[in-house]
Amino acid sequence: MNHLRQFDPAVACTYLAQRDKGLARIMAGVGDLQLEVRRNRSVFEYLCRSIVYQQLSGKAASTIHGRLLDLFPNRRVAPGQLLAMPVEHLRAAGLSRSKCIALLDLADRGAAGELPDTRALHAMSDELIIERLSEVRGVGEWTVQMLLIFYLGRADVLPIRDLGVLKGYQKMRRLATLPKPSRLARAGRRWQPYRSVATWYLWRCLDIELPTA
Repeated sequence: MNHLRQFDPAVACTYLAQRDKGLARIMAGVGDLQLEVRRNRSVFEYLCRSIVYQQLSGKAASTIHGRLLDLFPNRRVAPGQLLAMPVEHLRAAGLSRSKCIALLDLADRGAAGELPDTRALHAMSDELIIERLSEVRGVGEWTVQMLLIFYLGRADVLPIRDLGVLKGYQKMRRLATLPKPSRLARAGRRWQPYRSVATWYLWRCLDIELPTA
């Protein structure tokens, strides 16, 4: 069991299977919950990586992020070091100009003590975390929602604008067209307080064949 989660996965899965037959069918096809929560870096480093990865394929993003880490001692990026790094070096690592600007804004806030650390985040609601971290240039609602799920292990997050989740819901309900985010939001009410788990299964259902019955 991943002890960084803020919920019991067995309890969550049992609850969801009882609440939604369609989701229960997906859960049976996908198998055990493998939602991993990782907290092996600071909030600053997590957001730094998130900015680098935006709008890139996984392989390209991993390469650029690796080059960025290579610029710093022990491959750990700190706000002050990032602010001192010549922009030309960041650009040479493969970062776009807009991402350089976003990273420097993040570093400014980190150096000024404006970024809440993990302990502070644990004391904040999901809504407040989204509000606070979305103030950072290049960090939007979706990015913070991923932090809530995969960094903080929050149980009840549903990224209604995530294309994978929307496609998963479309497949689960056998809809002819992609649902609107508002429909997914309404559907998600029955999954509370474990919408993060439902989200994970909707992502994974895209990788399996659903039974026709």
